[in-house]
Amino acid sequence: MKSQWECFLQNLGVWEGSFTNFSPEGTLLTDTPSYLSLEGLNNNQTVRLTLRRSGGDDLIREYSSVGGGLLFFENGSFSEGLIQLGPFSEFGAELAFVHENRRLRLVQLFDKTGNLSRLVLIREHLARTPVTERPPLQINDLLGEWQGQAVTIYRDLRSPDIYSTTLKIQLDDTGRLIQSTSFGDRTITSTATIKGSIVLFDQDPQKQVQVLLLPDGASATSPLKVQLRQPLFLEAGWLIQPNLRQRMIRSYDDKGEWASLTLVTEEKV
Repeated sequence: MKSQWECFLQNLGVWEGSFTNFSPEGTLLTDTPSYLSLEGLNNNQTVRLTLRRSGGDDLIREYSSVGGGLLFFENGSFSEGLIQLGPFSEFGAELAFVHENRRLRLVQLFDKTGNLSRLVLIREHLARTPVTERPPLQINDLLGEWQGQAVTIYRDLRSPDIYSTTLKIQLDDTGRLIQSTSFGDRTITSTATIKGSIVLFDQDPQKQVQVLLLPDGASATSPLKVQLRQPLFLEAGWLIQPNLRQRMIRSYDDKGEWASLTLVTEEKV
């Protein structure tokens, strides 16, 4: 097992890309080129982060440890966000994938009333490497059966849970989406309405969850409203190749506390 610090070091390098802001309905608001350097200092005992975005001030931070609302997987993928959902306060988190010379990061933000307010999609590649981007995600890309493996890690750094997963996505005769998810010995089936790039799981009007299909094979799964005393999860997906997808799920319990982080790597069968 790598330490959390060793997992963080998987992100060292100069990452070039862009920060793209979307409305909750998927409307592209702004797209800003970015340059992000993660440099190891003192024999990698310290890491200096430098972020430059067009028209904005530089952000410089130094890290000598990681923790708090931040957890890493062995391949360098990570999530950072609030560890507690509180009343009358903004809420949000970042879910970030690392694959070869590319990173895809998604930030989901909620306003003080708990409503989804905006999404930021950050697409990056290592400097001086080829830029390859996937087309925007389409429903047809997801249809079929996906089999995978999930790794769940915890804030207290107890041993991870590793288990197999199956995801089946199909359309019924009316064009409604049917999704069946199996992990371990549990299976959850849910249905959704498709409207353009939005897939809305609307069976329970009080707990509507939307999946937004985004550029570069990305998807954002968010509750339309986060509610106190209700468990919730934030999820990002990345279709890396037509038959290879990763999903990251940040789960909160019914006390609003961040409980776990799961990375699913799945292949279409």
